[in-house]
Amino acid sequence: MLATVLYLRRDIWRILTGWLRGLLRAEHRDADYRFGWAVILGSIPIGIIGLAFKDQIETTLRSLWFVGSALILWSAVMWFADRRATLERDESQVTWRDTLIIGTVQCLALVPGVSRSGATMSAGLLRGIDRVTVTRLSFFLSIPALSAAGVLQVVDRHDEIASGVGWGPTLLATAVSFVVAYVAVAWLLRFIAKHTYAVFIVYRVVLGIVVLLLVGTNTISAT
Repeated sequence: MLATVLYLRRDIWRILTGWLRGLLRAEHRDADYRFGWAVILGSIPIGIIGLAFKDQIETTLRSLWFVGSALILWSAVMWFADRRATLERDESQVTWRDTLIIGTVQCLALVPGVSRSGATMSAGLLRGIDRVTVTRLSFFLSIPALSAAGVLQVVDRHDEIASGVGWGPTLLATAVSFVVAYVAVAWLLRFIAKHTYAVFIVYRVVLGIVVLLLVGTNTISAT
């Protein structure tokens, strides 16, 4: 989340100030104002569903049978969305209806293996949004969702972290993941400007098959 905020800081500042200006004066309600509202509305569904089904998400759906199956099945959705994409709309044409639909589909990412980015990007492509815009939008929608999830985990797992791995290693791991995530965000936005999602789809299918084979042969436990 921090890597996304840092990489998109100029865009976030532009959209945030545009949204605030639009709140204060109607004549300033431009594309940035509308996009700000779109991100807010698109972030609501996953918060509601995530809290309502928190126990099931953290228990039943963590089975590797679900993870492997979701990796393969959602790859078919990504392939279909990639093939059907018209790519005719850019960021200035994104509406609250688009992000509400994308945000609702984002809830499927609560099933491990679906992939939050894969879910939001697929929904965006099917709405006719171009790949770069839908990838950036996916990152924008991740900020409220991952921020809330991170805060909730710190509150819920505070004692377990302190008495388990410890806060030092946890913060070190967070710092390392921040650096890796920043590089990944920068690379992905450049890569997706000239390529389809094909390489990610193949990766997901192969990984899903490997996971199911390992669980099916009792090489690893499903839970």
